[in-house]
Amino acid sequence: MEKIYDVIIPGGGLAGLCLSVQLKRAKPDISILILESMDTVAPTAAHKVGESTVELATHYMREVLDLKGYLEEHELPKQGLRFFFPTKTKQDISERVEFGPHNRLKVPSHQLDRGTLENYLMKHTQTLGTEIIMGARAKAVEFGPETHTVTYGKDGADVTVTAKWVADATGRGSLLKRKMKFQKEMDHAVNAAWWRLRGEIDINDWSENKEWVNYLEPKIRYLATVHFMDKGYWLWVIPLGSHNTSIGIVADPAIHPFETYNTYEKALTWMEKNEPLAYRMLKPLGEGDGLMDFRILKHFAHDSGRLYSADRWGVTGEAGAFLDPLYSPGSDFIAMNNTWLSDLILRNLDGEDITIRASIYEEAHKAHLENWVPIYQNKYPLMGSAQIMIFNICWDWAIYWGVPCLLFTNKGFTNLKVAKELFAADDSLGRQFGRLNKIMQDLFRAWLPYETELFSNIYVDCFDVECVRHLQLDMEIQYEPKQLVEKIKMNIELLEKVAAQMFRLISHKAKGTSLTMNVDPYAISLTQANDEQHAKGMPYDAMIADDLSKIWFTKDKVMA
Repeated sequence: MEKIYDVIIPGGGLAGLCLSVQLKRAKPDISILILESMDTVAPTAAHKVGESTVELATHYMREVLDLKGYLEEHELPKQGLRFFFPTKTKQDISERVEFGPHNRLKVPSHQLDRGTLENYLMKHTQTLGTEIIMGARAKAVEFGPETHTVTYGKDGADVTVTAKWVADATGRGSLLKRKMKFQKEMDHAVNAAWWRLRGEIDINDWSENKEWVNYLEPKIRYLATVHFMDKGYWLWVIPLGSHNTSIGIVADPAIHPFETYNTYEKALTWMEKNEPLAYRMLKPLGEGDGLMDFRILKHFAHDSGRLYSADRWGVTGEAGAFLDPLYSPGSDFIAMNNTWLSDLILRNLDGEDITIRASIYEEAHKAHLENWVPIYQNKYPLMGSAQIMIFNICWDWAIYWGVPCLLFTNKGFTNLKVAKELFAADDSLGRQFGRLNKIMQDLFRAWLPYETELFSNIYVDCFDVECVRHLQLDMEIQYEPKQLVEKIKMNIELLEKVAAQMFRLISHKAKGTSLTMNVDPYAISLTQANDEQHAKGMPYDAMIADDLSKIWFTKDKVMA
């Protein structure tokens, strides 16, 4: 008699493997089959985007999947995101505006060697009882009222297997998208090229300025996800636990055409022009056998018309939607995606009607993605402006820690009472949060024509802003559902004050308006900025003003 699995997961990459572990930890006797198209395990430093995690995905891996021991033994700790903005020549890293933490961070995150991690996850999920067939390329799915049939090719033959659930983790191959035609484009045209170099690369060694080198503790810069930014692009440098280094270029094609860096040789020429110091330091390391691999991805952002179905199927990872590697949201969305999907699977297998939940989770996932899209759209032209980007990045971190991270660490995404209170009504807190974020992202874009100064020799740390730092620390506190909603409300009220003060500073510099005027954070606009516009808005808050002055450029920011 043919075996009927509880779940078949086409795709054995990060999303599918994590889903299998999550399901097995919640229900050890669940039967899972993973179909992986690769016929061998992934090489060390596997050629995949997604080596850097941030707080939400880190919590998922450490606490939900119980990978804390593995991560601390085999992967590198991460010391935040670090940004370097342009000077006239970019030849001296110590002269650039630097934005990143002074001290080691209290909330953990990791730099991931995807090959090492995925190979570990494959072995780990097998020890939990998951079956894996290598060299099995999923080709088709047929849905039935009780079970579904998946056809895969292996060794030149087609094989069929049966399950109650199908969870598509086939990445950009998007098995279910193609079958059911719910492909959906995303209005964010950005391209990428990335490669691995053998050996460790510490940017702290890129300067002979001893004052700059010794300004931070050893390894703080090395263990960061490093971004070199200028108009239309960012270049990453990420250390890997395998003692190799990942390098990547992400750029807006309207400013940096893809054909100028879509081969390794062209990427070197591009660096020589746009990041000459990086070119000088990295080019020798790619000679001989130093270059491990090179890959490109054009127009990588994509959306999905469907995500979850009460008919016992779902998509996860890049088989669903993907935004942009900036801020490393890919593993965050895998964490949320798998949490919604696994909850549906487990409830259904326990006999619960999941019709309403499937609909709510799909709308919640789409709403969260929709709220995040403005963070990236048309933002690459701003990347050459240090002051704009520092405000923008600090805002993005604040909203990230203050709402989605807090919801995730408190299991709020699968609590229907919390979801209903936060997102059901048009005037709900969650929708209010989305409107506030969209207004601020529009403000940063509108600021660009007014902010033309090129700064140098300045160090800024967002964690010096006390209210933002506490949003990160508070995300690990556990709340009861009612307390959680109240905490989200308090965080949004704080974000409104931050938005109002950011606008006061920006509007004063761009339009000469008062630094102490009232501001309605939901009516922010540079085109109509005047002192009377916000007469009934929020009053000036001296504590917030003092806090944000720490990331506003003044002479005392110069490294001393």
